[in-house]
Amino acid sequence: MQYSRRLLRNFGFSMAHIALYRKYRSQTFDELIGQEHVIRTLQNGLSRGNIHHAFLFTGPRGTGKTSTARLLAKALNCENGPTDAPCGACAICTSIADGSCIDVVEMDAASEAGVDEVRERIVDVIDYKPALCRYRIFIIDEVHDLSPKAFDALLKTIEEPPGHVVFVLATTEQHKVPPTIQSRTQKFNFSRASLKSLVDRMTFVLGEEGIEFEPAALSTIARMADGGFRDALSLLEQVMLTAEKRITLGHVVDQLGLVREEAIDALLVATDRGDVAKILSSVDEIFQSGRDARSILESMLHRLSDLTRASYEVEIGAATDATQEAAMKAISAQLGGDKILPLRLAIASSLRDVRDVTLPKLWLESLLIGYANSQRMQAAPAQTAVVSAPAVEPAVQPTKAANPAPKPRAEPEPAPASGNPDQDRAAHLWQKIRDEIGEMSKTARAKIGSTRVTGLDNGVVTVSGFLRQNDYESFSENGKLVKAIIAKWDEQKGADAWTLKFVHNGSANAKSETPSFAAPAVELPAEGEKLKAIFEQEFQGR
Repeated sequence: MQYSRRLLRNFGFSMAHIALYRKYRSQTFDELIGQEHVIRTLQNGLSRGNIHHAFLFTGPRGTGKTSTARLLAKALNCENGPTDAPCGACAICTSIADGSCIDVVEMDAASEAGVDEVRERIVDVIDYKPALCRYRIFIIDEVHDLSPKAFDALLKTIEEPPGHVVFVLATTEQHKVPPTIQSRTQKFNFSRASLKSLVDRMTFVLGEEGIEFEPAALSTIARMADGGFRDALSLLEQVMLTAEKRITLGHVVDQLGLVREEAIDALLVATDRGDVAKILSSVDEIFQSGRDARSILESMLHRLSDLTRASYEVEIGAATDATQEAAMKAISAQLGGDKILPLRLAIASSLRDVRDVTLPKLWLESLLIGYANSQRMQAAPAQTAVVSAPAVEPAVQPTKAANPAPKPRAEPEPAPASGNPDQDRAAHLWQKIRDEIGEMSKTARAKIGSTRVTGLDNGVVTVSGFLRQNDYESFSENGKLVKAIIAKWDEQKGADAWTLKFVHNGSANAKSETPSFAAPAVELPAEGEKLKAIFEQEFQGR
């Protein structure tokens, strides 16, 4: 390998470009960031001479599994080892670092998944002593891609290998590795890097490369990397190729195909306000810049994530300048947490459907307009119900097809003063109990929400005003509900000797010619706290 490089230089050929993630691959345990729990365990085992024959490294892509496998190979085979701090300068350490060590065999199971490859590369040579090193190391990347037959061929070898052999298996999908293989290894779980760790690593790389940058630009790249150091450095290199003197946020957004935060904020505000014209113009503008529906939804989701944290004062975890932070707090305060969370859930669920859409621009417009209308309609019912409630006439019975089950109505205004102080006091008490029950039970609210006290005679308080005859029938037949209501009435009426009487006719909205319901009025005694408990158990949350 070294002879080939000298030959290329002698003939005037330049070496191929080395990607950043390869150029800045961790060469010592101290340089491996974000996996301190793994490094600490491995170093403790090395320092005590407790070296297992097989390791399983699991975790997301780009988190250092292969780098750690090579560091472990260095630690086991270093001329000063086995050691928990390989020198990195001896012939064996340098050959492992550049991939030329013949005793460190690396396999990519994604391309070498068959039983024949496993037998040829591992099983048939495992009994031979290492040529130069202390241990022969087999590193199998993406081991979950091996075929079932290949796993079978590997099983006996991993279970009882010769003393000079160590296996390191790396995978991003641990659940696909057979339990028989997992049970014969020491498992180490690699975690995603934090935004701060990614930003710190990119800051170090740019410092080594002598390139200036905006902190917000690195924060954006870190979010796109999804916790992977390799992805972060790959995206950084893509941006560096077109950056002239300084990496800026705008350059990162354009180069990686993202949507600017200003455009996303405008779209979110328009959606919240129900401004259809602004929604259409914003979507047109973003699509004209070359972005598609998926990139818009992903950018909205990233922005809503930041706004959620700003709304609940949770640390974002990446560098942001004062201008960005101020804008984020302003938009968060304008939308409010009660609107940010439902919109975030709606956008997240829509990402599953975007890949099957044939007209993505029209689909996205319809999606946002639909959500904007739902927001506007949620704010309207209370006012509409108060206006429309008096217009309902119990004598008119629409057909079932045209009259679905009514939604809970806003309570009508209390009845005007009757001139009888006792009746007015009873009316106020009933309204209070009716409101309390309505808060506890949507079913009860739908049945008694329109009722009020219409009379007091000889200690009997008459409650009427059911908007529909079937509401009264359903109510009067529900013994538990009636008993529970009477129990609450008796609990709160104090010393007044009042009993309740429920009738259908007598509503302030009912016409005089409306026929009265033939069933007898319901008068049931109270049963105290026991019936109250029955009510709360039967109707709570309905």
